Amino acid sequence: MNVITIPAYNEEKSIGKVIDDIRKVMHSKKYKIIVVDDGSTDNTAKIANEHGAVVFSHQRNRGLAETFKTEMKECLKLNPKIIVHTDADGQYLAEEIQRLISKVEEGYDLVLGSRFKGKIESMPLIKRIGNKLFSRTISWIAKLKIEDAQTGFRAFTKEVAENVNIISNYTYTHEQIIKAAKQNFKIIEVPVYFAKRDGKSKLMKNPFHYAVRAWINLFRVFRDYEPLKFFVTLGLIPFSLGLITGLYILYNFLTYGAIRHIPLTLLSILLIMMGIQIILFGFLADTQRK
Repeated sequence: MNVITIPAYNEEKSIGKVIDDIRKVMHSKKYKIIVVDDGSTDNTAKIANEHGAVVFSHQRNRGLAETFKTEMKECLKLNPKIIVHTDADGQYLAEEIQRLISKVEEGYDLVLGSRFKGKIESMPLIKRIGNKLFSRTISWIAKLKIEDAQTGFRAFTKEVAENVNIISNYTYTHEQIIKAAKQNFKIIEVPVYFAKRDGKSKLMKNPFHYAVRAWINLFRVFRDYEPLKFFVTLGLIPFSLGLITGLYILYNFLTYGAIRHIPLTLLSILLIMMGIQIILFGFLADTQRK
């Protein structure tokens, strides 16, 4: 059995059509549509149920990562062969679901619907830049070139769902890719069409909010999956400042025969020690991770 799973939050205007479109393209009888309603305050759950989906509801809005965890929990109870994850706003086309499934049937474990390899009808510039930065960072960490690490349109095997444990409380998208790559699952991207959204995004309150959350998450990804590189890079900043300051003090000492700036000398020592401590913490964190 294949399972199509959809996270939804206040999507009463689009969820019915999304489900109907999926039913039209899923010719096999061995499939099920699951909708996880993330504490919607409108009729999302009711409409999804009326259109034939199995609905699970959170009592309050818990966010995308927690919703994805619920999706995986309920999907695995059905012992699925392939799980397809798509969004409730209709920006991904139902007719492209079969393309993702076909790639899994060819032997791939995780298939990503890449918007940047396909066609994007509309995407705010700041979100486009953020997605590109995320994808480059994820590619570097996973040691695999990924054009669209943030895509919510993806298909994967039951084994990926069972073995890739999501611990993030913000999003699942990058963590699933990184952990799947680290566990040697076969990953591929296929180009998909990304339609213009009808209405306001539930994930981006405004460009500033998106940018702040995106950069925070980017640093978290870097910290959690490449702690040595993260802390060494971070530690080199105060270490370098302390070293430059120390060279200046040494120059003055050699020139005038005395240390003329005691506070600056103490600051130099403090910065160097701070940098060394941060770098050592990176080695410790890297050892603990392995």
